[in-house]
Amino acid sequence: MSKQGALFDLASGVGGKINKEKVLSAVDKYEKYHGYYGGEEEERKINYTDMVNKYYDLSTSFYEYGWGESFHFAPRWKGESLQESIKRNEHFLALQLGLKPGQKVLDVGCGIGGPLREIARFSSTSITGLNNNEYQITRGQELNHKVGLTLDQTCNFVKGDFMKMSFPDNSFDAVYAIAATCHAPDPVECYKEIYRVLKPGQCFAVYEWCMTDSYDPNNEEHKMIKAEIELGNGLPEVRLTTHCLEAAKQAGFQVIWDKDLAEDSPVPWYFPLDTSHFSFSSFPLTALGRLLTRNLVSALEFVGLAPKGSQRVQGFLEKAAQGLVGGAKKGIFTPLYFFLVRKPISDCQ
Repeated sequence: MSKQGALFDLASGVGGKINKEKVLSAVDKYEKYHGYYGGEEEERKINYTDMVNKYYDLSTSFYEYGWGESFHFAPRWKGESLQESIKRNEHFLALQLGLKPGQKVLDVGCGIGGPLREIARFSSTSITGLNNNEYQITRGQELNHKVGLTLDQTCNFVKGDFMKMSFPDNSFDAVYAIAATCHAPDPVECYKEIYRVLKPGQCFAVYEWCMTDSYDPNNEEHKMIKAEIELGNGLPEVRLTTHCLEAAKQAGFQVIWDKDLAEDSPVPWYFPLDTSHFSFSSFPLTALGRLLTRNLVSALEFVGLAPKGSQRVQGFLEKAAQGLVGGAKKGIFTPLYFFLVRKPISDCQ
């Protein structure tokens, strides 16, 4: 996305592959899936493909404008910028997987390919990005091409559902997922598919979005925070950390280690979203930056340069930020639950 006219790129990109005349109705349908507007969890799970695709068609241009090419949080050192922390944690993931030049790696739910490009350059591996959203794949291919011929040749995108992948058994030397498998309607079945395509003896690393053990399902404030996070991030549900790790075990993986990496972060991961905190390097995410974006999106929608419904998209993304910060401050939510697991070498299917 260009720096010059970035806000206009943002506004014109709202809706992704959805016909611009149908963006408002897509927003209506998306919102109705969620508990914040009376929707049911089971309905979100049954219709996860439609719900998640609508979410990323509607929100990707906002993410790219405010966050860059990698749509995830990261533990952060003092004196480190948001973008530096994101890159460092992508390198951390590559090192945990022990990636070696020439290996075939799968990025499950790759977004527009920010982590894919960074990890491929860092590790000299060949990475396939799996994504079920056509608009994000198109953006990812454009960005790969801009980086240069080498990356264009060694990394590719495949459109597909991580609940039923088209790859043969034992295809990849490593698999990772960053804030992606949280969209799965059933974590056990999702992890089983990852297990199937991973070679025996090799590893899967993941950052999951989770509720912590401090979450109380009978606490109304906790339930509202959870609903805001689900609405603003296209999630069927937000699971407990313990549920995710148990799902990986049920899929057949051996656990190497796990930890909520948010716990030891010197700079809270949610600082870019906290309106009481100001940063020039993350200006679009600050209170003033959001106000300016809100006003310009409103003006562009009014004159027809942004599709009707654009302001509503920004609205549910604001709800997400509110829920994320609230959940973090109460210690009931983390976007940085990390675990590294291995497919047993004895499993030669």
